[in-house]
Amino acid sequence: MKEVLPKFNSTFSIDCVLFGFDEGELKILLIERNEEPFKDWWALPGNLVAEDESLDQSASRILHELTGLGDVYMEQYYTFGDVNRHPQGRVVSIAYYALLRLGGDKALKPLSNYAKQAHWINVKDLPKLAFDHQQIFDKGLEKIKRRIKHQPIAFELLPEKFTLTQLQNVYEIILNKKLDKRNFRKKMLSFGVLKDLDEKQKGVSFRAATLYKFDKRKYAKLFGKEISF
Repeated sequence: MKEVLPKFNSTFSIDCVLFGFDEGELKILLIERNEEPFKDWWALPGNLVAEDESLDQSASRILHELTGLGDVYMEQYYTFGDVNRHPQGRVVSIAYYALLRLGGDKALKPLSNYAKQAHWINVKDLPKLAFDHQQIFDKGLEKIKRRIKHQPIAFELLPEKFTLTQLQNVYEIILNKKLDKRNFRKKMLSFGVLKDLDEKQKGVSFRAATLYKFDKRKYAKLFGKEISF
């Protein structure tokens, strides 16, 4: 007779850490919880993984249900498994992150009563978060700080056409330090992956700056996946 093996009982959750850049501010996507525990608290969009779905499927579903956002490519970056991280028992959370250009096409509207609302909040004005979500956020911010030094993730936060000032602003905010304007521009232009569009900013009260576009094909051809910025 074949031995009947015991069935494991494990609970997993997904937490989504979405960064956006808008009007010179780095923002994080949060929801206001509508259920206990931590009802009425701000939290990262997250929930339990269903038994019949993969982690990636769960991440997409949870983000869509709690914020209304769909078709967002997210990557896993860390697993949080402290024994007492959830008051109802042992829950292991897999954190996903993404970088988004913010605009009118990113309207937020929770589809589940689990969340009262979803909102982009400046990372400098972060409220007290539910569970261990502060730790999850901190680890996510640390992740993009490391990546921006070696990969062109800054361009994922900018509009398709941008100025060098806007580009430098993204780097300064994420790295939390002031960069020398002349050296930054010289280095960025030396990589040969910025295409001068021969266009100027429109509708600005100051001297219009030249617009550029990130050349993904040229970047891939010259550097592959990594470049030291």
